[in-house]
Amino acid sequence: MKTSRVLVVVLVLNLVWARTGPQTHDQVLSLTPKSPEHVEVLRNISTQFETSLWQPVSSEFIKAESAVHLFVPVNSSERVREKLRTHGITHEVLLANAEELVEMQTRNDSSDPRSSSTFYERYHSLEDIYLWINRTSQDNSASVKVLLLGSSYEKRPIYALKLSLSPGSDKKALWLDCGIHAREWISPAFCLWFVQYSLGFYGLNSEITQILDSFDVYVLPVLNPDGYRYTWTKNRMWRKNRSVSQNGRCVGVDLNRNFDANWCTEGASSSPCSEIYCGRFPESEPESQAVSNFLRTQKDLVQIYISIHSYSQMLLFPYSCTTEQAPDHQELLEMVKEAAQRIRRHYRNNYKYGAGAETIYLAPGGSDDWAYNLGIKYSFTFELQDTGRYGFLLPPSHISKACNEALLAVKTIALKVLQNRAKIGPNQN
Repeated sequence: MKTSRVLVVVLVLNLVWARTGPQTHDQVLSLTPKSPEHVEVLRNISTQFETSLWQPVSSEFIKAESAVHLFVPVNSSERVREKLRTHGITHEVLLANAEELVEMQTRNDSSDPRSSSTFYERYHSLEDIYLWINRTSQDNSASVKVLLLGSSYEKRPIYALKLSLSPGSDKKALWLDCGIHAREWISPAFCLWFVQYSLGFYGLNSEITQILDSFDVYVLPVLNPDGYRYTWTKNRMWRKNRSVSQNGRCVGVDLNRNFDANWCTEGASSSPCSEIYCGRFPESEPESQAVSNFLRTQKDLVQIYISIHSYSQMLLFPYSCTTEQAPDHQELLEMVKEAAQRIRRHYRNNYKYGAGAETIYLAPGGSDDWAYNLGIKYSFTFELQDTGRYGFLLPPSHISKACNEALLAVKTIALKVLQNRAKIGPNQN
């Protein structure tokens, strides 16, 4: 009897310790600052401790009454929590065990799409994506061509696929790029998903057939190969590329602040240590330069530009680099509105939509603004699932729905462009 009582006491103490003891896993916290003092404390925490801001992307965007999502590694946990307690900032644990989700994301049964029915419902390493590019082009040699656009800072190839599923010398083109921010793994997953869907459902699905009969499609699965590989091997939360700054202390440029669109103005940073560092000059990075050089040669053919990101569930269009409205604001707004409505109707999920600067915040140097200014009128950025429950650690079980939502948005945009083209004539961009 005495032994039983001791056992009960031990179990109770263990339960209490589990609830109140030290954090034993990397976690993601949600915090909402209530005052200017809270804002300053959270800005200090995000820059002075070994943490990673998920939302917003940079400490300067933290403001009162707006939710902050903060990744806190176990080795910073006690100091962060003490700081929060001292200043009376409450928090909610969004993810109690981030390592478990990372392990789930990196678990793979095959690198060969031909040997696994769930290949496209899993995340894949850079090496596996390179293999997939080769196999896809070999298996579909009549309709898929591999293009080498350039190489990264660490000399990795930047490959794009060109899908041409129907003949025609006067066809326009649609551009899709993924993986500009390394930690946004659902983005490359979508590019792979889009290619397999296009190849598998051409001739079966009327919408994708009409689109592929009218457009060649360029798909760049991983715009930032160095950063993406780094998230698989060293730091899952890495965002930028891997170029070394001149001061030698900090690594990486935010490639989506490195294009020549109001470059390095408000909303970007000239500090190499910042997550939104704009680089030394526009297109200073080989990755952004490779994309820019290619699109400049194709600007008369590329009619739609779409860049895939995560997370927050948003369909955005220019401008992000200024609060001024783009000349085609109303037309682009109607397009993303219809896409969001279709997603809500088909998948019962809500996407915000609008011009980037007014929907999120100023983000100069972005690829979609640059493409728009180049003359690609239909330029967009899609932010895929979710809104913060899993954030960048979206489980593989969510890939299918996230990609189907994005696919529906791409199809909606492309079909609207075709409708507009029919109204004004085939030779108008």
